[in-house]
Parts: sequence; C-alpha cells; structure tokens
Amino acid sequence: MMERVPVTIPALQAISREGRRFACLTAYDASFARLLDDCAIDIILVGDSLGMVVQGHGSTLSVTVDEIVYHTACVSRVCRHALVMADMPFLADASTELALINAGRLLKEGGAQIVKLEGGHEICTTVSLLASKGVPVCAHLGLRPQSVHKMGGYRIQGQDDEAASLIFDEAQQLVAAGADMLLLECVPSALAARVVRAVDVPVIGIGAGPDCQGQVLVLYDMLGLGEGRRPRFVENFLAGKDSLRAAIEAYVDAVHKRHYPAQQHGY
Repeated sequence: MMERVPVTIPALQAISREGRRFACLTAYDASFARLLDDCAIDIILVGDSLGMVVQGHGSTLSVTVDEIVYHTACVSRVCRHALVMADMPFLADASTELALINAGRLLKEGGAQIVKLEGGHEICTTVSLLASKGVPVCAHLGLRPQSVHKMGGYRIQGQDDEAASLIFDEAQQLVAAGADMLLLECVPSALAARVVRAVDVPVIGIGAGPDCQGQVLVLYDMLGLGEGRRPRFVENFLAGKDSLRAAIEAYVDAVHKRHYPAQQHGY
C-alpha cells in the first residue's frame, strides 16, 4: 500500500488540474477528526456549523473566534494527513486588521492550514491582505449562512441571470485577490460549472452539482443525523452500513470516483 502523505494546497491544486476529485467533511473534535483522517478524507473543515449541530443554536451567528480556535486545535492535534480548514466566524473579519489577527490565531493557536471566509467583492481587500501575509484563504460564495438574515433564509442563490453573473464575477475577483480555493454553496449546477472552468484554483461544492473538484458535507448530515427536511444534495451514507468508518469510507470513495454528487443532487 502506498504511504499517505499530508494533503497540501499545492497537492489539491494538482489534483484539480488532473481532473481528479477530493473529499471534505466537517469535524469538531479529536475522535471524529482521527476517524476521518484514517479514512483518507482530504480536507477537514472546522465549520461554524458547530453552532447548530454541536451547540444547538438556530444559526451559525453566535459562534466565536475562541470557540473555532478551540475546536480547530482539537482537530489539528490528531490529523496526520488531512488538510485542516477553519471557518472565520461572523464578524471575525469586520476589518482587514481584525481579520489578520483572527486568521493568525486560527493558524497559530488552532493549527489550521487554511481559513474560510464568507463574502464576495467586499472581502477582496481582506483576502489580498491575508494572502500577502502567507495566510491561505478559501472564499465562500453562494448561500452564505452568516448572511442568513440578509438573504431571507437558507435559499438557493444565483438562480437569475443577474445574481448568477454577480457570483461568477466575484469568484474571479476573489481568485485574483489571492484566494487559494473557492467554496460554492447551493448554486445552480450550470453556474458552478462555469466558475470551475473560469478559475485556476480548486472549487469545493455543497449543493453545487457534480462539476466542482471538491465536495463537502456536514458530517452529521452525511450520517443521517440532520433534523427536518433533508436538502437535495445530502445523502445518508450510513444507511445500510454497519459502522461509522464504513459510512465515511463510502463517502470518500463516492466523491473520488465521481459517483457523488450526481446530477440529482444539484439544482
């Protein structure tokens, strides 16, 4: 068996250029992080989704930088191969200076290797500053949970021509500003495919169809533990499996082999 080596941003960029796929899941503690790492997950996202699935809040807005730092440290301590990505929580990037301080904490105290920021053209200056200081950035477009009140709920984004053009333009602007990756959430599959063709960095999708090079899900959703109506893009990989390990391995394998997401998982 070939020895696994740590996943890096250049490695993910090479995977994307070669037309291969990579898999990402969320984790917030050492036990799940170790299991995901053992199952050859490529990226572990310590998401501010912890506010909902761990803390029981109705949105991600209450999550603090201290909490993300704490959970990221729990994850990074046990990861040997997966790239650790940490969310910048709501208003952690309220100014470029604050963003630099908080991103530095996520890398230095939390052990993250890349930070994820929600936003479009308005965060380009922040992305540029972080990139100039050696902080890798994944920019998050489409449905942005931190803007849930402004967006009027958790809705599909980019459905009309004007909204789609804005997301497409902002994706290119963010890459030009220095973003190392993009994440597209809940956008039409056709729009995601256009973005993938237009940028030279890996694009991670969630509810963005089958053309993104990476795919991410909230771990608990992938295990069928989510409450309420299940979004179209979520598949329960634990169904029919006899262990958590088998479910996670099935997810990784399905993403790597392009079996998931399929056309029916997109919009």
